[in-house]
Amino acid sequence: MSSLAGVAIVTFAARSLIPNNPTTVGFAYLLLVLIIASTWGFIEALLASIGATLAFNFFFLPPTGTFTIADPQNWVALFSFLATSLIASRLSDKAKRRALDALERQQDLERLYTFSRAILLIDSGEPFQKQLAHKLAEIFDVAALVLYDRRTGEFYRAGPSDFEGLDDQLRDAAAHGTSFSDTKRSRVITAIRLGSEPIASLAIQGAEMPDSVLQGIANLVAIGLERAKAQELAHQVEAARESEQLRTTLIDAMAHEFKTPLTSIKGATTSLLADPNQPSETRTELLNIADEEEDRLKDLIDDAVEMARVDTANIEVHLELSNLEDIVREVVASMKTEIEDRKLELICDGQLPAIGADRRLLKLAFKKLFYNALNYSP
Repeated sequence: MSSLAGVAIVTFAARSLIPNNPTTVGFAYLLLVLIIASTWGFIEALLASIGATLAFNFFFLPPTGTFTIADPQNWVALFSFLATSLIASRLSDKAKRRALDALERQQDLERLYTFSRAILLIDSGEPFQKQLAHKLAEIFDVAALVLYDRRTGEFYRAGPSDFEGLDDQLRDAAAHGTSFSDTKRSRVITAIRLGSEPIASLAIQGAEMPDSVLQGIANLVAIGLERAKAQELAHQVEAARESEQLRTTLIDAMAHEFKTPLTSIKGATTSLLADPNQPSETRTELLNIADEEEDRLKDLIDDAVEMARVDTANIEVHLELSNLEDIVREVVASMKTEIEDRKLELICDGQLPAIGADRRLLKLAFKKLFYNALNYSP
């Protein structure tokens, strides 16, 4: 209706405000059709062309006031005007569409570039896949998005909306590299490939995008997932290296700790063997030293075993109700040889309630604290 209103305005201006000859009016109609084609599209320009042709015939070609034409040359002019306006409007509409397509392609490239930068800036605070899905949904303004990582078997959802019932299709796409499209719901599922091997799948709803853009997104997601895997492997290698270094340090420390009770036991037994006729009090004292140091050696071996278990992924915890003060006093009593004349004061405010804990692991933790205190305090 707006295009016909424009024809009416040109007709009124040409007949009442600024009277012109038919040739000038024809050029005015043609200019109007071009403006409408470049602004609203071909359909509106087609209506304007037909309306302008009828108005041109009725108001400006003799005999005016009728849809008949007396001069055959005016028939040629009329149809030439109609054909010219239609062709010009069609060409203008194509040019407009090409400009819009170029603008959309530029926007898609900018979004892909922004997404690639966002992948590089993802931190390690949350799962990489979750942040990747949220960045993708935010940048491409999709209604709903689901990323399935075949390696972990997890689904990561993003977007203001959500859609269910696609888990099996996502698994199938990630396993076999298949794709699925539902144009009615603006929904698409595509496989994420690293080379020729599918490693994940992606479901997007609410955003129509060319296949080239969708493939670009899939490639960037594949690169991001591979980057996350590489970082994870790097962390594991670093953790293993640090664990190996810690294990070496602990073994050296344990070897040093083992020497002390072994030396005491060896001294006591050597003294007994050297002089079997020693007074009973001396023999008893030497045997007590050997017995105490044997207990200490046993504790050291148990501690070493517990430390090895703590370094593994499967830690067996045996919970039992225990009194914290009693555990600490037992640790202090077992370390009386190391403490010797060092000042150690144990303060316990009131009666502590019983707690559920693994007594051996808890004693091991306190022992390490006391060893540190003995080694690094005045």
